[in-house]
Amino acid sequence: MIERLVKVELETGLQARPAAQFVQEANRYSSHLFLEKDGKKVNAKSIMGLMSLAIASGEEVMLVADGPDEEEAISYLTSFVKKG
Repeated sequence: MIERLVKVELETGLQARPAAQFVQEANRYSSHLFLEKDGKKVNAKSIMGLMSLAIASGEEVMLVADGPDEEEAISYLTSFVKKG
């Protein structure tokens, strides 16, 4: 299992379109992927879960990956939220 604290640098945060794209990319991996914010942990492959976190630009979230492609998933998803 890998955990990485990342700062969301996307201009709109993980809202609407970027959230949908994030979930779409997360679903490419077989590892279990989660996002944590303010003590709440959600499945990163769930648009409803991700939207419930209301992640704004500049906020820090914990990315958690557990599975066979966890390294690749964490690396890609970290770069995704830093595209800002």
